[in-house]
Amino acid sequence: MIKNLHLLITAGGTREYIDPVRFISNASNGKMGFALADAAAKAGHKVTLITTIKNSKFKSVYVETAEQMFAAVRKYFPKCDCLIMAAAVADYTPAKKSKLKIKKSDKNLTFRLKPTADILKWAGKNKKKNQIVAGFALEDKNLRKNAEEKLKDKKLDMIIANTPSTIGAEKAAVQIKQKNKNWVTLQNADKSLIAKKIVAFIK
Repeated sequence: MIKNLHLLITAGGTREYIDPVRFISNASNGKMGFALADAAAKAGHKVTLITTIKNSKFKSVYVETAEQMFAAVRKYFPKCDCLIMAAAVADYTPAKKSKLKIKKSDKNLTFRLKPTADILKWAGKNKKKNQIVAGFALEDKNLRKNAEEKLKDKKLDMIIANTPSTIGAEKAAVQIKQKNKNWVTLQNADKSLIAKKIVAFIK
């Protein structure tokens, strides 16, 4: 295995603000991203962690929103050997954020949402010849089919497929596919073991 790679890893769920105090988010706790950072460091690699959850164990770049995460990835991606997008980046963000806290009333409240930038697709499109880009596919049906489509569409080198049951869990069942290779399945495995396996595939 090649040593001393620079791995850029993202972790946690983004916050998409409606007003200064309220936001849309998800249940991601960042454990998979942190496990990947730990496994990479133990394997002798340099790690830059872009995260929405503060963690002093690694050199971290703290962000909150999908837009901020995209900006951080664009900044650090050119100098990394591998990007692993483990963060749960919001697919949508409010089209307009209120500058003031929205007052409670008895009326229904409707928000317009707009798509966020597809960070993984951008990375796959802009990677250099020797760079590796790996992503996660969270699917509740047609797991392998949808993950393989994502692998191809976003020009990835590796896809890690799982189901919503893995969110927040200590153990998970995942399926890993490298481009032009067969699927590898890990059943009821600790996230530290899954992370170690993913890092070992990066050569």
